[in-house]
Amino acid sequence: MLQILLMLAIFIVIIFPMGKYLYHIALNKHTFADPLFDRVDNGIYRLCGIDKKEMNWKQYVFAMLGTNAVMVFIGYLIIRLQGLLFLNPNGIGAMEETLAFNTIISFITNTNLQHYSGESGLTYLSQMVVIIFMMFTSAATGFSIAIAFIRGITGKTKTMGNFFVDLIRIITRVLLPLSLIVGLVLVSQGVVQNLSPNVTVETIEGKYQDLTMGPIAALESIKHLGTNGGGFIGANSTAPFENPNVFTNMIEMFSMMLLPGSCVVMFGYMARSRKKDTEKGKEKKILLGNEAKPIFAVMFLLLVVGVFICFGAEQAGNPLLEQAGLSQSMGNMEGKETRFGIAQSAFFTTVTTAFTTGSINNMHDTLTPLGGMVPLVNMMLNMVFGGKGVGLMNMILYVILAVFICGLMVGRTPEYLAKKIEGREMKLTALGIIIHPLLILTGTGLAIAIPAGLLGITNPGHHGLSQVLYEFASSAANNGSGFEGLADNTVFWNITTGLVMFFGRYLSIIILLSIASSLMLKQSVNETIGTLRTDTRTFAIALFMVVIIIAALTFFPALVLGPIAEHMTLWNSGGYFHG
Repeated sequence: MLQILLMLAIFIVIIFPMGKYLYHIALNKHTFADPLFDRVDNGIYRLCGIDKKEMNWKQYVFAMLGTNAVMVFIGYLIIRLQGLLFLNPNGIGAMEETLAFNTIISFITNTNLQHYSGESGLTYLSQMVVIIFMMFTSAATGFSIAIAFIRGITGKTKTMGNFFVDLIRIITRVLLPLSLIVGLVLVSQGVVQNLSPNVTVETIEGKYQDLTMGPIAALESIKHLGTNGGGFIGANSTAPFENPNVFTNMIEMFSMMLLPGSCVVMFGYMARSRKKDTEKGKEKKILLGNEAKPIFAVMFLLLVVGVFICFGAEQAGNPLLEQAGLSQSMGNMEGKETRFGIAQSAFFTTVTTAFTTGSINNMHDTLTPLGGMVPLVNMMLNMVFGGKGVGLMNMILYVILAVFICGLMVGRTPEYLAKKIEGREMKLTALGIIIHPLLILTGTGLAIAIPAGLLGITNPGHHGLSQVLYEFASSAANNGSGFEGLADNTVFWNITTGLVMFFGRYLSIIILLSIASSLMLKQSVNETIGTLRTDTRTFAIALFMVVIIIAALTFFPALVLGPIAEHMTLWNSGGYFHG
């Protein structure tokens, strides 16, 4: 309990300086690193022939889609031809076409869902030129969209900025420097970083085992900082070569939490970065802008609740094993690394899904029903900090909805950030909120209705439904973690999850930027006595209730049929235990 509370406290401390730094980058303000990075950025602009002209929201979207399309085409060719290319010391062949489709969509959308095992499915060239490269560009793409979205809703300009400039500045000034630092720390702790072929060793039992080599530390650093997920090794961050000890486990968790949390602080600065206070005639700096406080409070509350539900459920252990005479004093240790234990595993599980990373340090399929429901709910909400600005943008959809509902209830004008919320914004907001559950529930319904989907389900009953729900929730939320247990490397699962990842990413982006543009072009209105305040504790409570009610109405029936029913069955004397 104490280590969890300490890590939450450290998280709050580190996001404020980073949030201010991101604010300066977003608005092209001066930073301490400008003398170096200005030269690097200008060199890239000249090399790529980038026109730094400001874009409207449609131009911004088309620039993003075009750039992503080029990367998808090149990346697909590389992994289909990897068996014929260099940097392939382990002799890995080409990836099958539907699996290649799923993989390339997965990494361009910042999902990193893997229907293959990394050490045997990709060559070193593919890992570096396709996977690690896309981990940088997909994270920077999401970050760029978030910055453009905030520029729009805060009404600072009449344009969204320039996508290419935002993409390059985020990579060179944020992701690359931080990845280098984290990568060196991981290497110092024993994470592998080389281009050597796999090593075969004789174990103390006299048998032989292959040890995975490769550029693992380089992937691990951006995998967490970019909230990408996935893994160089199939066992992901449970493997000692990816995550050797408790210190690296904490570094990886803080890496996941740092930039999404900082996005909320950046939003606070961009909305109301500084407020003058007449107290003693001095200017008072605001660490977290007033408009960001309710958003941060709701996100943080959902995170804390999730952590302690998961921790409590895993600590309670399995009642059937207790009845069988096996002590559960250590809690449910099935599928967990003993070097991490219950606390570090439960916290990692909650963080990786709340911050939509998808990295795992324990087998989520072996979590207790309520423990497994926490990551599932995090992905269904898709707003508990989220990835690079994803959680913030999705939460603002609920802010707009809460403003509209509260305004109607009390007879006050629905306004947000001095802009009126009208029919167009509400239609787009409703569409943005509906898309996510539509993709999850439609995919799940299809999978349990046709033979091709049912063939992949290896667990009967409630747990099998939870596995299917988790797979599509992970895909739609661009998370990438899995319950496993599914035979998912088939044409059906590769195509359906690929499409869910694609639409879950790009439809949401288009809708969010359209909303931002609509608000950006409106005239600001003065605050009056009839204006609903969105920076108060009362509004924070209203926002929390709107999130819970909408999520409950949408996903509660599916949760009842899956993890809740499994929990009630397990804790009943006539229950069963999935192995």
